[in-house]
Amino acid sequence: MSKESFKEFVKKNPSLVRYVKEDTMTWQKFYEMYDMYGEENEVWKEYLTQEKKEEKGKLDRMEYFKNLNLDSIQESIQSIQRVLGVLGDLVTTKEVEKNTYEPKPIYQHFDD
Repeated sequence: MSKESFKEFVKKNPSLVRYVKEDTMTWQKFYEMYDMYGEENEVWKEYLTQEKKEEKGKLDRMEYFKNLNLDSIQESIQSIQRVLGVLGDLVTTKEVEKNTYEPKPIYQHFDD
């Protein structure tokens, strides 16, 4: 196999670059594997399946965001705001009730 065909193989499979940058493999070892086994051997399965998993994960996230219904999200946010508003009103009315209470002096037992 030639160096040019190996370069084309690397261009088709850019995940190999990551292994070299992480120092888990070298270009020399990759080239030797390519020269001995070719492109279609099971040896590449370990290095190329990781790339497919990453691509699948990216596609899954894209599909998730495509399927989001922004109107329903906005409605949910508005309902949460309404609930928080009601709770806020309850808290402020409780505080007002607490402030209007005037305790009677201890020495007064009846309305003297």
